[in-house]
Amino acid sequence: MKTNVGSIDKILRIVAGLVLIALAIMGIGAPWTWIGVVPLATGLLGWCPAYTLLGVNTCPAKRA
Repeated sequence: MKTNVGSIDKILRIVAGLVLIALAIMGIGAPWTWIGVVPLATGLLGWCPAYTLLGVNTCPAKRA
């Protein structure tokens, strides 16, 4: 797994994931808010499987 998520992208994913999980825990919104686990995980890992499939790379590091 090569890093394909850049720093701004990571921050946005982590924040969005935490907000969605917080909404799910508080019972606000639909059960789909638990999907916040996905952006949180991809933000923390720095790797997104969808980006790999689509050939997207927002990481400024050496692209390979």
